[in-house]
Amino acid sequence: MDAKELRDKTPDQLRDELSNLKKESFNLRFQQATGAMENTARMRTVKRDAARVKTILNEKAADAAKTEA
Repeated sequence: MDAKELRDKTPDQLRDELSNLKKESFNLRFQQATGAMENTARMRTVKRDAARVKTILNEKAADAAKTEA
């Protein structure tokens, strides 16, 4: 998932994506705690994707605020 793909999505779609990433992050942390985790690199990827989604959401909010002013 890259930023270009995310910029094409609506804010509602981005919020859904963020929700899914948070759920996956929780599941990965649970797997890590129980020792059942197979791919440790996935945690880093999920964290970065969530941060990317939050950044795009903030960009869209700032753009909306600029157009209102």
